[in-house]
Amino acid sequence: MLACPIEPKGSPLTASQTVLPGSATGPVINSAEGLSFWGGVDPETGGVIDVHHPLHGVCLSGSILFMPTSRGSCSGSGVLLDLILTGRAPAALVFREAEDVLTLGALVAMEMFGKNLPVIRLAQRDFEMLSAAGTITITTKAITSGTINLPLLPPGVNSLSLTDQDRAMLAGQEGKAVAQAMRIICAMAAQQGATSLIDVTQGHIDGCIYASPANLTFAEAMAANGARVRIPTTMNAISVDYGNWQQQGVAPSFGAPAARLADAYVRMGCRPTFTCSPYLLDSAPHQGDAIAWAESNAVVFANSVLGARTAKHPDFLDLCIALTGRAPRTGVYLDENRVATRIIKIEMPDAIDDAFWPLLGYLAGKAAPDRIGIIVGLCGNPPSRTDLKALCAAFGTTSAAPMLHIEGVTPEAATAIAPDADTVTISRDDMISAWNILNDGPEDIQLVAIGSPHASLEECCLLANALDGRQLHPDVGLIVTAGQHIIDEARKDGTLARLHTSGVQVLPDLCWCSISEPVFPTRTRSVMTNSAKYAHYGPGLSGRTVRFGNIAACAEAALTGRAETGLPLWLS
Repeated sequence: MLACPIEPKGSPLTASQTVLPGSATGPVINSAEGLSFWGGVDPETGGVIDVHHPLHGVCLSGSILFMPTSRGSCSGSGVLLDLILTGRAPAALVFREAEDVLTLGALVAMEMFGKNLPVIRLAQRDFEMLSAAGTITITTKAITSGTINLPLLPPGVNSLSLTDQDRAMLAGQEGKAVAQAMRIICAMAAQQGATSLIDVTQGHIDGCIYASPANLTFAEAMAANGARVRIPTTMNAISVDYGNWQQQGVAPSFGAPAARLADAYVRMGCRPTFTCSPYLLDSAPHQGDAIAWAESNAVVFANSVLGARTAKHPDFLDLCIALTGRAPRTGVYLDENRVATRIIKIEMPDAIDDAFWPLLGYLAGKAAPDRIGIIVGLCGNPPSRTDLKALCAAFGTTSAAPMLHIEGVTPEAATAIAPDADTVTISRDDMISAWNILNDGPEDIQLVAIGSPHASLEECCLLANALDGRQLHPDVGLIVTAGQHIIDEARKDGTLARLHTSGVQVLPDLCWCSISEPVFPTRTRSVMTNSAKYAHYGPGLSGRTVRFGNIAACAEAALTGRAETGLPLWLS
């Protein structure tokens, strides 16, 4: 079992250490900014496809990749696993801060497939020195470059306190899959500095998205070994409209494995909810509930808005926890790790609209990329649940933190500021700059994308009201992705019929971050969306330019074929 010294997550190291052992040699690629491997790295090439990242266009294969930590999607573990299995991965990963998502991908590669990729965590001084090197060699004992020979602490022995049932699962008394799951959980608990495990009451699986063939390889291997979840477990959006992908013309080479991946998780007892907004389900957790969710936006919403407790569990670890009902007792499961260490002041504009909230989340994530923040200064402008959904999704795109607080809004905000918290300000100029970054596309629009994360009933109603029965421009498509439960509610109250009258497609199961051609219309050159998350990821995922705006602006683009230019009134 792997382990490392017990240390509070995110605290500075006094000595550099091995997290996962191995040997590697390669050129250094240094990024001052975290990177989401899902949506940021092409698993087929190893190249960075996130157009907003400083490494855009750089191939990571064979490199020694230095980053402070990762960020963004929990699905990065699956992308890294696929890169490792196909020989396109970096030769090693070197972090300055604690990191879970990519570490878990490397751990699964070692535990299940016998493929070793070294993961190292360096003290800040060592990180700064070695990140400027040209070529580096890593062994199990040291990291060297030229005349530099830096000893590495080995993965230490962590005294993880296990219950009798934990030991029984680890010993294989409940089957091969459960034993493998427990080995992975214990190894992750050790590298996170946990001393014990915690019971969780429900799970949410993110690994059911067909981010790469490795997701299917993992799921089918676990299912073949008799895996069965022991806690209620919902499923994230998948990569196809499960019941209709063949009629929609999706290539069997993609649609068939995507459907097989969903089937594998259903066979293991997961509930086929197929939504990336599980907090909209009747089964959503309550304040104080210890849960195990993956999917970055859902994790941020659960912790921040619902007051539930979940780490930002990487893909694959989500299933391991669902099989055992046990998670590492660390991070934001603990009171002391849920406080804000950064105060984010807002220069509040006047007369905001619904585009303000995702833009704020996007900037708050940049302001607190590696820590929990608290937003202050909303000046009596409370967000709706739908606004919070958009804000949390955007925050989870640009920050590695699993939660944030909002003064006067979220349940723990009143007692959530650390005594030594520092302060940053998001100015109107910052908002203008971010708006321009997310609106780098042309005026002509061929597609409008609503539902990243899956649309709420309120979003559907707002869109129907904005369209007001008018027909879409003949050269523009408008697609809403939503959970089936929301589609059923929209059918009951007449909203779905109103959307269909205008020519809107409403699709279940998949979401914009996993949609593929021809469901994503092939002729599209430019997309309009109300999601800052998709405005960020969309160019890299789809190869198209993307513009961002509020629901009304999206509706207008769908009706006219042209996006509004310039700043919204509340920023101009």
